[in-house]
Amino acid sequence: MTENRGENGELDLGIAGIKNGLARRQYICDDNVAAILFIAERMHKPLLIEGPAGVGKTDLARAYSQMRGLGLIRLQCYEGLDEAKAIYEWNYKKQLLHIQAVREKEWESIEDNIFSEPFLIARPLLQAITSPTPVVLLIDEIDKVDQEFEAMLLELLGDWQITVPEIGTIRAKHPPVVFLTSNRSRELSEALKRRCLYLYMEYPSQEREKEIILNKLPNLDKELAGRIAAFVKSVRELDLHKPPSITETLDWAAALLLAGSNRIDSRALDLARNILVKHYRDSRYLAESIKCGIISTG
Repeated sequence: MTENRGENGELDLGIAGIKNGLARRQYICDDNVAAILFIAERMHKPLLIEGPAGVGKTDLARAYSQMRGLGLIRLQCYEGLDEAKAIYEWNYKKQLLHIQAVREKEWESIEDNIFSEPFLIARPLLQAITSPTPVVLLIDEIDKVDQEFEAMLLELLGDWQITVPEIGTIRAKHPPVVFLTSNRSRELSEALKRRCLYLYMEYPSQEREKEIILNKLPNLDKELAGRIAAFVKSVRELDLHKPPSITETLDWAAALLLAGSNRIDSRALDLARNILVKHYRDSRYLAESIKCGIISTG
C-alpha cells in the first residue's frame, strides 16, 4: 500500500521551503515553479525554462543560486557561439612559449605536454563541471544558437562530462544545477528536451504582479501597486511588438515612487510610454489606446 504523505509530504514541504527561500531573495513564484525546482534538484536533472522575454527566467536561476548559497556560472548564448567560447580552448601563447623553452627536446614529448590541462583555458561549461564546489550553471537563451551547438551540450546534460579529444573525458567533480532558458525564437531539438525537465513561464497574474511590485518596492502605496499591475496587464493584451516585461513594470513603479505619484495620472502615463514600451509603434499605439479608452487608467 502506498503511503499517503498528504499536506506534510516531502513535496509539499519542499515547495514551501523553495517559495519562502526565493521570496527572501525577492523572487515571488507560484507552487508550480517551486515544485519543478524541487523535483529537478532531487532528480539531478537540468531544467529547461521557456517563455516570453522578461517573465523572470534568468532571475529565477540567480535567485535559486543565492537561496542555495551556490556560485553562478552563466553562459550567455548568441548566434555563432562555438566551443572555444563555451567549453574550452587552448592557450596558444603559453604553448608557444613552452615550445620555445624546450625546443631542443623531441617533438613527441613536447606535443604531449602542450596538449594537457595546464595549457587548457576553461570556458563556462568546463568551469561548471571542474568546479571544486557545486555551482549553478545558467545557459541563457539557448534558442539563439544552432542545433550543432545543442548537440555539443548533450554529453554534458546527459552524463555530466565533457570530452576533450587531446585529453579524454573530464567528468564532473560535482554535477552542476543546470538552468537553460529559451524565448522560443526557434524550436529546440528533441534530444536536448529529453535530457531536461520542462517549465513554461507566463507573465504573472495581476495579483502576483502586484505582490512582486510590493516585494521589490515596499514603500509603494498598495492601492497604486494594484492599479499598476492592472494597467500593465491591459497593456500586454494589446497587439504590441514587445509587451512590457516584469522588469519594465518595476521600473515604471519605481519612477512613480520617485515622482511622488499616488495615482495613474497624465504624468504617469507619459512615463509609461517611455518605460513600459521600447518601440516607436508601440508607444504610439499605447497613446491611442489610452485616448480611445481601450485601456482603463483606474
